[in-house]
Amino acid sequence: MKKMTCKQLGGACDKEFSAETFEEMAELSKNHGMEMFKKGDQDHLNAMQEMQKLMQSPGAMAEWYEGRKKEFEAMPNIQ
Repeated sequence: MKKMTCKQLGGACDKEFSAETFEEMAELSKNHGMEMFKKGDQDHLNAMQEMQKLMQSPGAMAEWYEGRKKEFEAMPNIQ
């Protein structure tokens, strides 16, 4: 089990997510983002705009994703 924050995953807050795999972590982050979108949280909306800019370039998005995945894999497991 590893922990990452919303900010580490491209978001806007310090909410922590715990997951066994990076794919699970990404899903938790995505669900949180959707919740913040529904609430109209401006900080998260701004972060989403930045992510949308990355998505305009498949190479940039893939590079970002791989960077976060490597960061996740390098983290120590938590108890």
